[in-house]
Amino acid sequence: MRCFTFFDRVSRAFRDHGSNFKLLLLCTTLSGGGVLAYGEAIGASEAAVPEKKKVVVLGTGWAGTSFLKNLNNPRYEVHVVSPRNYFAFTPLLPSVTCGTVEARSIVEPVRNIFRKKTVDIQFSEAECLKIDSANRKVYCRSNISNNEKEEFVVDYDYLIIAVGANVNTFNTPGVTENCHFLKEVEDAQKIRRTVIDCFERASLPSVSEEEKKRILHFAIVGGGPTGVEFAASLHDFVTEDLVNLYPGIKDLVKITLLEAGDHILSMFDKRITTFAEDKFRRDGIDVKTGSMVVKVSDKEISTKEMKNGGEITTIPYGMAVWSTGIGTRPFIKDFMSQIGQTNRRAIATDEWLRVESTSNVYALGDCATINQRKVMEDIAAIFKKADKDNSGTLTVKEFQEVLDDICERYPQVGLYLKSKQMHDLADLLKESKGDVEKESIELNIEELKTALSKVDSQMKFLPATAQVASQQGTYLAQCFNRMEECEKNPEGPIRFRGEGRHRFKPFRYKHLGQFAPLGGEQTAAQLPGDWVSIGHSSQWLWYSVYARYKQVSWRTRALVVSDWTRRFIFGRDSSQI
Repeated sequence: MRCFTFFDRVSRAFRDHGSNFKLLLLCTTLSGGGVLAYGEAIGASEAAVPEKKKVVVLGTGWAGTSFLKNLNNPRYEVHVVSPRNYFAFTPLLPSVTCGTVEARSIVEPVRNIFRKKTVDIQFSEAECLKIDSANRKVYCRSNISNNEKEEFVVDYDYLIIAVGANVNTFNTPGVTENCHFLKEVEDAQKIRRTVIDCFERASLPSVSEEEKKRILHFAIVGGGPTGVEFAASLHDFVTEDLVNLYPGIKDLVKITLLEAGDHILSMFDKRITTFAEDKFRRDGIDVKTGSMVVKVSDKEISTKEMKNGGEITTIPYGMAVWSTGIGTRPFIKDFMSQIGQTNRRAIATDEWLRVESTSNVYALGDCATINQRKVMEDIAAIFKKADKDNSGTLTVKEFQEVLDDICERYPQVGLYLKSKQMHDLADLLKESKGDVEKESIELNIEELKTALSKVDSQMKFLPATAQVASQQGTYLAQCFNRMEECEKNPEGPIRFRGEGRHRFKPFRYKHLGQFAPLGGEQTAAQLPGDWVSIGHSSQWLWYSVYARYKQVSWRTRALVVSDWTRRFIFGRDSSQI
């Protein structure tokens, strides 16, 4: 009877206190064996474990890797898909082409980057074939060479597109078949082998003098940072290393830089552009501006000379490197057509990097561009939101109350005020109203349109650089880390076309400066605040930034510094391995 009473009490306690009740029952049998049974009842509140959202990341470049490094929210299950299982430090690719830095020194396995993170991250070495945004699926194909190119499908709740861009040949005949590109590590290694191969072929006794000149003529198409740095690196490689190994043909080497525009490094300060062109000419690098390449054969490049009435000239060459323009990948074009973004170079996103016409797809890096809204498109909504008393006019006080939100939502407003040396929008309103005290200024909607009519002229598109992609990846990861928190407590600007606030502050690019190595241990640096530095001191600044602050791991930092040290002591490696 007592036994039944005991079990009765236990049963009642289990029912009344199920959420905290633990029962440990040890049953022994006559044979001496034992079974340990453990039971735990979990309350309904504890059982409701939130389901992890699946995030698919396409690409392991600057944007994708930056996103993965900074994502810390364990509520996501991440699947990374990329045809390469490493991150490449692309700014040092020109150094790889000439043996200054080894290829292994600028790559880091992506699994090393996220292996210690608390987030559940899976990686597949594959290429994306198609994005089905309607059904939230990504179709992929294995990229492993020994594999049968197995195809598989990945579902997602959120999709991060960070696949970069292809080289843009502008449909120029012969470019794909005859030119080298400089986008990947494999491209740099191939260029390095070809440079040495040109010198070896030119050293053969059966080759004529004219043919030697052609073989040793290196043509670089594109006067941007990549083309300029490669030309400078190649010049240093030839004059500091190869002339000692091939003394009989050193005087036959020629380097030509072809640029369709009026100047090289056109995105830099004019002082840098002028210095670079003068230095190249002193070094013997032939800089041809106003030369647009119209055709490339296996031995000649045809150019249209814009300065000479469009005259077509031909240039014999031994190796050509095409380093101008970026194009759209085929599956990105297909995706853009699905969402109504045809006839565009890149995916259009809003200021939060979300792809327009979608709710759960984000795009960053070279494959995307931010479609910043214009103030004049929202002027009526801005006026209505600021006019709280519905008087039909705006006072300075009313405008000041939404000023911060306006400047945050429309960065061109701040840029315009800065260009006009104005402290705030009140100064702009006063300018439109004439000699009137700020406190007494009142504007109707037409007067506000007049006051802000030139603001949108300050809108600027972000450059397709590693710096932009890296900052975008960091920003988006921070948004994902705080997604739930910001759903409850939005921190973004006022929704001028709706109610409430945006969840997050919009992405803002912070320019940290840019470098242009010009060879001979000299670099041009354009830093924030319109500060320009050119010379040997800038070269050491370049060394410190690229060795210490930009690398993704201590391993690559050590390897890059080791390669630079080896080059200073022993020279560059001229083998074809």
